[in-house]
Amino acid sequence: MLRYRFRAREKNGGLRKGIVEAQSEESAVVVLREQGLVITELHELTAGKSLLSFGKKVKFDDIVNFTRQLSTMIGAGLPLTDALSILQLQVPLALQSKVADILRSIEGGSSFGDALSHHSETFSRVYIALVRAGEAAGVLDTILIRLADTLEKQREFREKTKGAMIYPIIVLIGMFLVATVMMIFVLPKLTLMYKDFDIELPFVTKVLIGTSDFMVNYWYLMGAGIIGGVYVFNRWRKTKVGAYQWDIIVAKLPIFGKIKSMVLMAEFTRTFALLASAGVSLVEALGIVQEVADSEVMRQALGVVAKDVEKGNPLATSLAVHPVFPMIVSQMTSVGEQTGKLDEILNRVAGYFETESEHAIKNLSTAMEPIIMVLLGVGVGFLIVAIIVPIYNLTSAF
Repeated sequence: MLRYRFRAREKNGGLRKGIVEAQSEESAVVVLREQGLVITELHELTAGKSLLSFGKKVKFDDIVNFTRQLSTMIGAGLPLTDALSILQLQVPLALQSKVADILRSIEGGSSFGDALSHHSETFSRVYIALVRAGEAAGVLDTILIRLADTLEKQREFREKTKGAMIYPIIVLIGMFLVATVMMIFVLPKLTLMYKDFDIELPFVTKVLIGTSDFMVNYWYLMGAGIIGGVYVFNRWRKTKVGAYQWDIIVAKLPIFGKIKSMVLMAEFTRTFALLASAGVSLVEALGIVQEVADSEVMRQALGVVAKDVEKGNPLATSLAVHPVFPMIVSQMTSVGEQTGKLDEILNRVAGYFETESEHAIKNLSTAMEPIIMVLLGVGVGFLIVAIIVPIYNLTSAF
């Protein structure tokens, strides 16, 4: 199959562009015209250009939009292959080649879930398991709608989290840049003036000058130290022991540890509820959630919980043993098991944790503003003592 990049006009006058796969240029023209498109540009992609789409990372937003559009088409009664044929012309470039490969696999006799599994770097294990469950039960349209709803909630939560933290982060970065400019460009000039007049400097000024001299003369050592430190830290965090210890450290941090715990619980309960509602067995659902959990402590705890459930123990009892799961999770899970509404109960728990974490993040962002102002005031005061006082003493001497 050859790949062709195209630009075309829709019937309503809108512009569409993308990549289409076909046996020849003539076949590509036929495929596009069947979509009701008027082709304005069509040319074959060379191997080098084709590789560009594979090098680009598929964004989370792209997966969310793809799932919503696919669920809408399937829900409207459109066959899966037809829906994917349309979507491969509409999705972003990074996703087009993957959708085309999925479509090709399905046309070759594979199930949708199996076709997705060939792209596990793009579609999570949860995503693939839900699709397989939906296909097996004959309710793929319903599962895709639930999956799209869940992904959109995750996107909304992430955007709220980023929005709450962006102001403090920008201010802190600005403070760091200003301090760096002062230390590298401004202070060395003042240091020369102090040396010319041979005046006695306060201790804080000497410390500041020493730091400035080190940054100017040994910047490469600082750069190497920072890069090396980040590299070693990341390598350590990727080990099981390092990831486990780091999770414990984060959990013990004031405020941040609580927020991290609530975010983890929201993701765990929401994902588990989605899997349970799709008919995935408890043991399999626990295994899937264990794999995608963003915490080594939780992953190890879920591994033990899965073994306990496999032996016949109630899920709520198994969760209650591990301190990583708050009491409300095990209690509400018990209610869900007793009433037979586990997915519904866990969805409510997920909503609770999402709301609480949003409030906590918002409160943290609000509280950080005065803290940042205090830090800024301390920094300015330090600079006044270290820089302005010697200048004042110098002028007073004359």
